[in-house]
Amino acid sequence: METILVKAAQLVLSLSILVILHEFGHFMFARLFKTRVEKFYLFFDPWFSLFKVQKGETEYGVGWLPLGGYVKISGMIDESMDKEAMKLPPQPWEFRSKTAWQRLLIMLGGVMMNFVFAMIIYIGVLFAWGESYLPTENARYGIEVSETGKQIGFQNGDKILGIDNHPVENFASIVPTIVLDNAKTVQVERNGQKMDVEISDADLAILLKSKSMIAPRRPFEIKVGKLGKDSPAQKAGLEEEDVFVSVDSVKFAFYDEFTDYLATKKDQAITLQLIRNGQPIEKVVQVSSEGKIGFYAAYINPDIFEYKTIEYGFFESIPAGIKKGMQTTADYLKQFRLFFNKEAKAYESLGGFATIGSIFPGTWDWFSFWNMTAFISIILAIMNLLPIPALDGGHVMFLIGEIITGRKPGEKFLEYAQIAGMVLLLALVLYANANDIIKMINGTF
Repeated sequence: METILVKAAQLVLSLSILVILHEFGHFMFARLFKTRVEKFYLFFDPWFSLFKVQKGETEYGVGWLPLGGYVKISGMIDESMDKEAMKLPPQPWEFRSKTAWQRLLIMLGGVMMNFVFAMIIYIGVLFAWGESYLPTENARYGIEVSETGKQIGFQNGDKILGIDNHPVENFASIVPTIVLDNAKTVQVERNGQKMDVEISDADLAILLKSKSMIAPRRPFEIKVGKLGKDSPAQKAGLEEEDVFVSVDSVKFAFYDEFTDYLATKKDQAITLQLIRNGQPIEKVVQVSSEGKIGFYAAYINPDIFEYKTIEYGFFESIPAGIKKGMQTTADYLKQFRLFFNKEAKAYESLGGFATIGSIFPGTWDWFSFWNMTAFISIILAIMNLLPIPALDGGHVMFLIGEIITGRKPGEKFLEYAQIAGMVLLLALVLYANANDIIKMINGTF
């Protein structure tokens, strides 16, 4: 429960910051062009608000419905659907009285703010923490493969040499590169021989639905970390810091050999040979029907792999942070191709608030928090640019059409488009969160 609350708190704080900054982008350009802003709200406030205060001509407040936020700009057809105000003659301070390029900048203000803020975060993160990653070549024992990876064609111990004959420097980039670049082959070294593992569209569909595929392969040099509550391991009397020697007197070279062995002993008892406080002991444990005994492995030598760390000075972090932000944006845009891939069925992976919240760690970590916030900021910017009425992109689409044709869309047309867009967005929100619920019920979240 504590882990869920920490994740939820990080999600709420992250989204609150991003929503306020997004709306401030609209607010800033509106005020720059002397356009009246009637309301500036975090969250929506149908019927009542949790807090509000009037400052000048603008009401600032916090609504009770946590689905975003808004600024109500005079003379604009938006979420408020203020039809009565639109029946009156246009006033100089209204949105509809401004030139097309001014209205365009007002509408793009939120998106621009999200992009700029993401770059600033990446600059700050690189300056404060630097960048650390495992070079692919330093995974010297090869890879440990999940069932998903085995289904695609990888094997434990494979050493990744390249993707589509191009080397991948960062081990953590292997799977994203396969998915986002629509890779066709992965080059591996297996038993001293170089070979290709072919990747099909069906494999991409499997990867999209999987939580993991590969990890760096580790030796079987482990001890008991945290024990699962009422787990077989806890019931058998295992304690934290117990060091594994063998199982049923069988010694393993690698951790994946141990997990594979447990999978063959489902619903059976096994005997663990351990070292506790320097003394050998044995414990009989009942393996669950899932092939697990319920403990988190802690590695005796956690520094077994040599990570590469890059530190940045203040001025070095600026171009590096911008480059990282641009690369993250490009990678996210690549994901849209998957929605048009019949085999990949990316729409089935669409998630709601639970999915977004799950990307945050279970303990409060500012490094992870700011990285995730930057990523979500880019997502919000891109999603808001989609040409859907009720989103900024829908307004921008109509404004660009007006600039090109010289004809302004009718207010009745904009009103109906806004309603249609809101219905579509509501349907997408319901679909995404229904996906989360289904995953929870099926145990695949």
